Amino acid sequence: MDETLTAQPLVLPRVLLKVSGEALMGPRGYGIDLAAMQRIAEEITAVHRLGVQVCLVIGAGNIFRGVSDAATGIERTSADHMGMLATVMNALAVQSVLEKLGVQTRVQSAIPMAAVCEPYIRRRAVRHMEKGRIVIFAAGTGNPFFTTDTAAALRAVETGCDVLLKGTQVDGVYDADPKVVPNAVRHDHLTYQDVVSRNLKVMDTAAIALARDNRLPIIVFNIHKPGAFAEVVRRTGTFTVIDEGGRSWTSSTSLK
Repeated sequence: MDETLTAQPLVLPRVLLKVSGEALMGPRGYGIDLAAMQRIAEEITAVHRLGVQVCLVIGAGNIFRGVSDAATGIERTSADHMGMLATVMNALAVQSVLEKLGVQTRVQSAIPMAAVCEPYIRRRAVRHMEKGRIVIFAAGTGNPFFTTDTAAALRAVETGCDVLLKGTQVDGVYDADPKVVPNAVRHDHLTYQDVVSRNLKVMDTAAIALARDNRLPIIVFNIHKPGAFAEVVRRTGTFTVIDEGGRSWTSSTSLK
């Protein structure tokens, strides 16, 4: 492990990482790519070993969106429940890889399924993290019409996380899709209102509103860049911060 990194003060003691389901599928285009999942799990493990309390919310786009065309005509509530079940599948897969790396991991589902994982209980989740376990929150909020972004914001607030980290395909929030527009400009800092008023597609409005109302900072970074997660918990590296504005985000400043 990088001695320079470990020598720096820890400034984000408890974080929630939101990872899209698409991040798990790698180049496959559908399902779970074991190499991609292994690499992300190693990034999470490296941060956990720094002493950071980590919890996760994983999307389902690698499974559910791949069959969404076939699901045309399915009633919205049923379709959302299908998506929730897909997040449980992803959570169990990531749990398995993390535990092979030596990290005790618990999956808690908002929809009870006792034979598969624990039910979501806030106090138990916090206690797991205090004992050094990683917690993966599955099945979204347990209710239809809410995205996994909203679930991530909700769980981060409920469990007292210092920040919500969103791992994406690029290193922050841009004014246009950098994969389509080569000269797109990356924002270092945005306010919650900026995201809503400019209709920036980083998270849905409900998630942004929940974060804003509870003063939960959001950091958007590239989950695919090696070491980026560890850099973010030190507040170094390249990322976009979304908060209420007016604060410095160097590693020497307080969070709130």
